[in-house]
Amino acid sequence: MDPAQARIWLTTAFEEARTGLAEGGIPIGAALYGADGTLLGRGRNRRVQDGDPSLHAETAAFRASGRQRSYRGTTMVTTLSPCWYCSGLVRQFGISRVVIGEATTFRGGLDWLARHGVEIVLLDDPEIIELMRAFVTERPELWREDIGDREE
Repeated sequence: MDPAQARIWLTTAFEEARTGLAEGGIPIGAALYGADGTLLGRGRNRRVQDGDPSLHAETAAFRASGRQRSYRGTTMVTTLSPCWYCSGLVRQFGISRVVIGEATTFRGGLDWLARHGVEIVLLDDPEIIELMRAFVTERPELWREDIGDREE
């Protein structure tokens, strides 16, 4: 995948992450793009806002995309490496590619996805890394509740 296009798509997910943080939630955003580059859906982690532990950014973007006949050729763009739950969603539905804003704070299922044929584009964006590091420092209880206690 063209890195410039990946960075453009990442801005959609990053906007969602910043919105989630402003709402008092966890700053992780995602977007699902079709094989033709059409934005199918976008979302953010809303576990805190909605009190729903299953509402991760990737699942929100996936749900917002509506039913697709096939997910072959689609790209999930996420600000943070997907957790095991979201990695399972990618594999279950055959999403072809995952663009990841950063995997420094959390590596999740990144390697597992790659081993199972999912194309991984890791950008390690400095602005997203800083956002996540600041969040982990400022809200460690939310980080541990959502991801921190389940790290690899």
